[in-house]
Amino acid sequence: MMGRRLVNGVEASAISVDDRGLQYGDGLFETMAVADGRVRHFARHMERLASGCRRLGIPMPDVKLLDVECERSLAGLGTGSVKIVVTRGPGPRSYRPPAEPAVTRIVVSSGPKPRNDPDTGIVVRLCETPLGLNPRLAGLKHLNRLEQVMACAEWNDPAIAEGLMSSVDGRLVCATAANFFLVRDGRLLTPDIRDCGVAGVMRGIVLAAAEELSVPVEVTDLDAGDLEDADEVFLTNAITGVRPVGEVVGIRRYEAPGAVTRALLER
Repeated sequence: MMGRRLVNGVEASAISVDDRGLQYGDGLFETMAVADGRVRHFARHMERLASGCRRLGIPMPDVKLLDVECERSLAGLGTGSVKIVVTRGPGPRSYRPPAEPAVTRIVVSSGPKPRNDPDTGIVVRLCETPLGLNPRLAGLKHLNRLEQVMACAEWNDPAIAEGLMSSVDGRLVCATAANFFLVRDGRLLTPDIRDCGVAGVMRGIVLAAAEELSVPVEVTDLDAGDLEDADEVFLTNAITGVRPVGEVVGIRRYEAPGAVTRALLER
């Protein structure tokens, strides 16, 4: 179920053809879970959005205004999601950013998507489409998602819930729309987001929860061989939370959820 769509605070479903978000992918977005009509982890999402705006040189919209617009878009929608898109706004035809951008704000709410994760964990696969390396964009939730689009086009089997993506130099980095973790010998491992990938809000929450539970954590480089040696694997996403993985196709099956994953889920 679609909720309401606001563009710069006005109900609308279109933006200018000159908008730099459309022309060049010049912008950022946040997709946030909604429960009981309220956005979950709103402050964390705004911190990441503000950090991304600083790094790209885009003026950050007023957080109170975004909060109000999220609330307006969620009227009558108890559970689901809300997405905020911030672009540098319309401008003349040029890669060079305008000196004084007129930022575009887009807020879109949606009802919940059906999700039937099996009790034995989801099935994921390895993707062939690689992630390019660019430390200046690493971690950002920027609008250019072509690598993820191409990766998702690699399969159409509904039994496969997600795909794991590697960097061009062979490091496992993330899923198409999630961060990933593995557990080995009681230690929690997750890839270093230093030159590609998105630093997810739920990833940060899980890392904090692991510290509270005294679970040893290592942010490090991982590859497909580490999946073979893992005791548990799970994905994290702000909308879907923690999703235990029961199988990586062609690699191995796992107990799902394992003991560490279960403890983090309960936390």
